[in-house]
Parts: sequence; structure tokens; C-alpha cells
Amino acid sequence: MSLTKQEISSTGRLTGRVVKIAGGCLLAGMTLLTACTDRSDEAAQFFLKGNLQLQKREYREAIRYYTEALEKKPDFADAYNNRGLAKFRNDDAEGALADYTRAIDTDPDFGPAYLNRAEARLETGDAGGSLVDLQRIEKQYADSTFYQLRLGDTHVRLDEPARAQIAYDRALRLDPANVEALTNRGALFFSQKAYEPARQDIQKALQLNPKQDAALNNQSLLLAQAGNYAEALTYVDRALSLRPTQPYYLNNKAYLLLRLNRPAEALPLVEQSIKLADGNAWAHRTLGIYYLNQKEPRRAVAAFRRAEQLDPSVDALYYYIGVAELANGQREAACAAWARGVQAGDPQAKAEQAAQCGK
Repeated sequence: MSLTKQEISSTGRLTGRVVKIAGGCLLAGMTLLTACTDRSDEAAQFFLKGNLQLQKREYREAIRYYTEALEKKPDFADAYNNRGLAKFRNDDAEGALADYTRAIDTDPDFGPAYLNRAEARLETGDAGGSLVDLQRIEKQYADSTFYQLRLGDTHVRLDEPARAQIAYDRALRLDPANVEALTNRGALFFSQKAYEPARQDIQKALQLNPKQDAALNNQSLLLAQAGNYAEALTYVDRALSLRPTQPYYLNNKAYLLLRLNRPAEALPLVEQSIKLADGNAWAHRTLGIYYLNQKEPRRAVAAFRRAEQLDPSVDALYYYIGVAELANGQREAACAAWARGVQAGDPQAKAEQAAQCGK
């Protein structure tokens, strides 16, 4: 299954500097002054219209209005920032990143743009760049629960779990009802196999917001870990009802369907998941399990090896590689895979190694 944290874009900050229209015009005479004021006033009006559409989640309309504002006032840093947020929520992370950078280039002290760019950099795989942005505004935002949340997310991506937990703990001290911090800290606990604190965080998140899709998905992970696959399926279905094309949720449902012996339903879901997010090692593991169950060991090995290339730390991966290699007639490769699993602390791999390899 795939571990899912809260969607990064959900706490992008809509800038509070509503009108910043004085700068950027050359006041060389009364005629130019009037023209400059008119353009600035029009820019402010388009900006406010964009904010309204953004709040209504009409992202394309918001982008259109912000673009109009920027045509009237090309140095309108707030409009770049908010257009970036609209693009980000419209699944255009690269476009958002460009706009946040333009906002910062226009106003190097614009804190919200750094916070938003840190989110976009995380989304595009640049965790190091995200940390640089967050460090740039640390003094300004240290007491912000949203800042600490994103700092935690960044440390997770940098494989620094201790620092991530410190940041999540701070976020929750600042706001105990920060649902995203609860969701993401719960996901961190789950990844460390600390299932009881993970359960507590996820349950509290769902009490605060029963429609928190990431928390619903993670509750399904907790139930699946305990072997309650049918109940887990109901939670991931609720998550998918809110975000039908979220690739991790699709993969998790496919995995549960395999556990419930419903492979025909599982295959299209995991294939769709991989199409949407080919870099998710857990989905390739699920595909390997499907092929293994269908007595197609060569295809299973290929899927598992792809998962290994992407993330060798995926749970029980070397156990499955060994099973598939053995089914494919490659005992030596199977024993080597189980040996890797033993090194990783996988009890299933250890049992297979003892049974099949004489160790």
C-alpha cells in the first residue's frame, strides 16, 4: 500500500496584502500620474476578482483575473503569488513555481511567496530547495502552525524523521486542531511502525474533519495493517469519493482488492495508479503481487524489480522478489533477495530464507 500525507497545496497562503499599487509607475507629469493611477486601480480590481474566484475554487477564472491584473501592473508581486496558488490548486505545480519565483524577484521580502514556493518545490521533488525557502523566512514564521507543518513535510522528504516529528509537534502545540499536521504526523508514525500513536493522530484528524481524504486513506492503511481488509476498503472508498484520481488511493484500493481475492477489479486500478504516478514504488509492488497471484512470475519479477529501483525500503519487497524469483526457477536470485530482506528486518524474508536456502 502507499503511505499518503495531506495534499501540499491545501494550505497555500492567499496573500493578505490586498492593494499594493503605488510602486512601479514613473510619475513624470500629471498625464502620466493619471494613467498610472488608472492602471493601478484596474489592477487592484482584477486582483480582488481573482481572489473571489480563488476562494470559490474557480481556479481558471482566478488565473484569468490575476493575469489581467499583471497586464495592468507587471510588478504586482501579490498577483504573481496568488496566480501561483491558483495554478498550484489546478495541478500546475511548475507554473505555480514560476509565479512564486516572479513574486519573490519582484519583492525579495515577500514571506508568503517563500512559504508557497516551498510547497511547490516539495511537489516537484526539490526538498532541498524547499528547506532553503523555509529557512529564509524562519524568524518571520516560526510561530506559524502552517510553517511548522511544511517544515515537517520537508524533513520527511529529506529522510529526516526526527526533525520532521519535532516540526509536526510544534505545529500541533501552536494549533492542536491542525488536521493536516495530525494527518502527516500520523503518516510519519505509521512509516516508523508506531501504529498506536498513528491511530490516535488519524482518529483525531477524522473527528475534526470526517472528509479529510488523506486521513481516510491512512485509516485504511491502519486497518489493513491489522488485517481488516474489508473495513479498510470502506475507508479508501470514502477517500476516493473525494479525490477519484488520487494515484496512491487507487493503488491502495487495488492492494485491498487483491487481499480480498478480487484481482479482476484490482488490475485496472493499479494500472491507472501507475499511469498517473509511475514513480510510486508501492504501486509497482502491487502490480507484482497481482502477477504473482496470476502465476506469471516473470512479469511479477519485472514489477518488483521496478519497485526496487524506485524505493528498496518498501515493506516486504524482498520477500516478494524472492518468491517471484523462485517461481521463475531462479533459486540463487531468490535467496539473495531474501538475504536483503533479512538485512532490512523483514520476518517473512527471514522465514523463506530459512525454509528455502538452508540458513
